[in-house]
Order: sequence, then C-alpha cells, then structure tokens
Amino acid sequence: MTTLDTPRAGSPAPPPPEPPRTRRARLRVPARVRRAGLPYLLLLPALLLELLIHLVPMGVGIVMSFKELTQQYIRTWGDAPWSGLDNFRVAVDFDAPVGEALLRSFGVTCAFTVLAVGLAWLLGVTAAVLMQENFRGRGLLRALFLTPYALPVYAAVITWSFMLQRDNGLVNHVVHEQLGLTDSPPFWLIGDNSFFALVVVAVWRTWPFAFLILMAALQNIPRELYEAAQVDGAGIWQQVRRITLPSLRPVNQVLVLVLFLWTFNDFNVPYLLFGKAAPESADLISIHIYQSSFVTWDFGAGSAMSVLLLLFLLLVTAVYLLVTSRGRKHDG
Repeated sequence: MTTLDTPRAGSPAPPPPEPPRTRRARLRVPARVRRAGLPYLLLLPALLLELLIHLVPMGVGIVMSFKELTQQYIRTWGDAPWSGLDNFRVAVDFDAPVGEALLRSFGVTCAFTVLAVGLAWLLGVTAAVLMQENFRGRGLLRALFLTPYALPVYAAVITWSFMLQRDNGLVNHVVHEQLGLTDSPPFWLIGDNSFFALVVVAVWRTWPFAFLILMAALQNIPRELYEAAQVDGAGIWQQVRRITLPSLRPVNQVLVLVLFLWTFNDFNVPYLLFGKAAPESADLISIHIYQSSFVTWDFGAGSAMSVLLLLFLLLVTAVYLLVTSRGRKHDG
C-alpha cells in the first residue's frame, strides 16, 4: 500500500459512505400522518361490515320499494317492472284496506312503544336509585335484576308464551285458580288481552337495560350532594327531584332514544309470542310489514312500508335530538 492510500497524520477522517436509499425509505410515511390515519384504519373493518350488513340491504330495499315485486319475480327480482310511487300511494291511502290496516298498526305500535318505554324507564330508575344504598344481598339483587337482559330473547319469550297459555299456563294458574281474580281463565295470546301481554313481556325484557345504564350513571353523582341535602332537611323525594333526575338528564336523553328505537322496531317478541298472524290489538308495524312481504308475497308494498317506517324514525330521531340539544344549551 502506498502512502497515498492512507490519510496524513492530523487530518480529519473522511465521513463514512452513506447507505443507499432504498425504495422503502423513500416511501416512508411521516409519523404524524401515521398517527392521524391510525383511527380510520382501525374503524375500516367496522365500516366495511356496516356497509355489507346494513347499508347495502337498505339500498336494495329502497330499490325494491319502487318495483312491482310479487311472487312471480322472486328469483329474478331485478326484472320486476317499475311501479314508481304506486306502492307508496297504496300504503298511505288510508281510505283503502291496505292503508287503513297500516294506519291501525301504526297506532298500536305508538301506544305499545309509549307504554313499554315509559314503564321500562320507570322501573329502571326506581331500581337504580334503590340499589345505591348499601345493604346485605345488594349484589345478588343486582344480578337477579339483570337476568332478563342476559337471557337469550328466544328462550325468554318462548318461556313467556308457555306461561301465558290459557289452559295450562302459569299466569292463569296464579290469577284464576289461586287468587280467583277472574271468573274464567282469560286468553292472553289472542283478543284484546294480547296487547297487555305484549307490553308486559317487552317491559320485562328491556327494563334491566335501563336499570344497568342508570345504575352506572348514578355512580358519577357525588355523595356529598346527598349529604348536604340531608343536612338541609331534604327528603328522599326532594333529593331525587333536585339532584338525581337533573344529574341523569344527559343519560336519560340517550337512553330514552335507544329504548324508543328498539321498542318501535321490535320484531322478535311479537313474532315469538303470536307467530306470523298477530292479533289485531297486538299488530305491531314490524309484524305488519312482515305479513305484507312474506305472507301475501307483495315485496314491493312491504319495502315501501319499510321505507316509510325508516323515514318516520329518522324524522323522530332528528326532532328529538334537536329538542334535547336546545334544552342542553338553554340549561348551560
């Protein structure tokens, strides 16, 4: 090796050669961009499932509502002729049999929803307030209260259908034979009593959810407020009215909306109780649309009714959110 190959004494060493820039290094995404895009990447599977399970069938149902889709076009529903707004005109013609039956079913559903949601919320808030006190067996009672919500809906409602049988049901055994409250065993699954049976089963199914949400919300209310109220001489009802209910208002606004949507769209409970042909007094709109679609094989009319139901629920939800948001701004 010659002296030209070695650096002179005291001279700085040459910098090491730079590694070649790879394609991966050139395409590296900045850390800030990665952090900003990570939430959207995590939401992507849920968005895809929402698209496939809800949005695509919803779009297909809207298209079907504008078609004359009957039993003749089940295999090739895309070839069904367009009917325009005829299905909607038939559904909202309340002087005709189809529209009159739909309007009656809508009224039954509204009455059922008001009673079921109101009673479920009342039982839920009452149980949640009572369960805030420390006493022996509180944990067991909480677990028992949540049992109806934890049970599978099919097993629970089928059990209720056996209990509500006229001749050998447990309800008539207690009401008629043991307590003697009726002259004869009443029918619970047919006639006018079917509406009250449906309300009872729906409340039994939904009130534990209200109890669970409200019980969790009550944990965030400081105990010092109740202690100060007791020192000032406030009774239990005054504490509930002045402290508990105002503190629960944000939770109640969401809870009531969720219970309303669940109850108004409920299909499992009436179908399992009454089957395909629900009594007139318990003809909820979900069962009515099912009968219009899968019993009479008029899928175009059934889809039109479903679209009208969707528009009604969207309207109610928008008005409810607008009113509650204005109430929050006013309180603030």
